[in-house]
Amino acid sequence: MNVTRNGHHPVRGGASTLGRHGPHHVRSEPPPDQLDLLTPPESADLPAIIESLLFVATEPVEAGTLARSLGVRSATLERAVRELSERLRSTGLRLQRSQTSMQLVTAPEWSQHVERFLGVAAEQPLSKAALETLAIVAYRQPVTRGTIESIRGVNAERALATLRSRWLVDEVGRSETVGRPLLFGTTIQFLEHFGLESLVDLPPLPEAQSEPVIA
Repeated sequence: MNVTRNGHHPVRGGASTLGRHGPHHVRSEPPPDQLDLLTPPESADLPAIIESLLFVATEPVEAGTLARSLGVRSATLERAVRELSERLRSTGLRLQRSQTSMQLVTAPEWSQHVERFLGVAAEQPLSKAALETLAIVAYRQPVTRGTIESIRGVNAERALATLRSRWLVDEVGRSETVGRPLLFGTTIQFLEHFGLESLVDLPPLPEAQSEPVIA
């Protein structure tokens, strides 16, 4: 099954917020010596607070960072994040998550308007070889270069280099097999590129299709 591009755009709120007495600098996480002084927020307020933190963040934020900053357990944070994700579905924003981090992005259905407003230039499309390689990584990750080459039947070095230069694929570890080859996986930029909120949103592969294809 093909996945067509319908991109998200990250929401970057900047490094300050407006308080009663004017703008104040916002840290991505309180200093360690202040964490114990903060009172954990009420559960009902957590989704809105998380939205505020993600809005001012200048890059994707790890769940552990949010939990430590708010003084809540991981399970409590997860429930609030799921609730926030549902709330945002009726707005022009989405909560985008990778395996390790999350961020606010614009809704993919409004991407044309956002791109026109921002004056985003069209990127050079990926080659067929790069798309085939990306599909294998997306559906089989974490995956080694050797596995990719055995599926495609050709050298994957150039395709992987292209995907890594676009920040669509990156190293995620090493295999425990002989030689400990590098393992590759997709990035949060991959989710942005194809307008996905998480890897769960990848369309299922038809049973008869031997190789995944992203176009």
